[in-house]
Amino acid sequence: MHNKKVLFITQAAVIAAIYVVLTVIAAGFDLASGMIQVRFSEALTVLPYFTPAAIPGLAIGCLISNIVTGCMLPDVIFGTLATLIGAVGSYFLRKNKILVTLPPVISNALIIPFILTYAYKIPGGIPLQMLTVGAGEVISCVIIGSILLRALIPVSRYIFTNE
Repeated sequence: MHNKKVLFITQAAVIAAIYVVLTVIAAGFDLASGMIQVRFSEALTVLPYFTPAAIPGLAIGCLISNIVTGCMLPDVIFGTLATLIGAVGSYFLRKNKILVTLPPVISNALIIPFILTYAYKIPGGIPLQMLTVGAGEVISCVIIGSILLRALIPVSRYIFTNE
């Protein structure tokens, strides 16, 4: 029983670390925030398909990423919440390889435009920002996330073991 807890914490920590690294890389290309954003790290939101440890890992990784990349406080709070909601949704849809990619797209497309409008004062309007943020999430979660999911399935028993 103790080893399962250690494994859970270790998996969550590794996922959080990878999320941070990928977000910092995306920030270097100015893709991690703003009206048009493609966070490569959001592809990791498919990981709840394999392990529930991905849920806190993704949330903590997003929180750290938002702090490290200099996001405003509403973005740190509600951006992290959007990723957390997406990860939980992905966990609940883990039985379906296609649907597992959609909750992060929906949660981010619904939440992030309000942050962009009210915290960062980015013009364009919420409907347009829902489209641009949603499009970036489709690239990250649906396209790249699906590729990641399919690549991990054959080796998942070695990476996400519960023993």
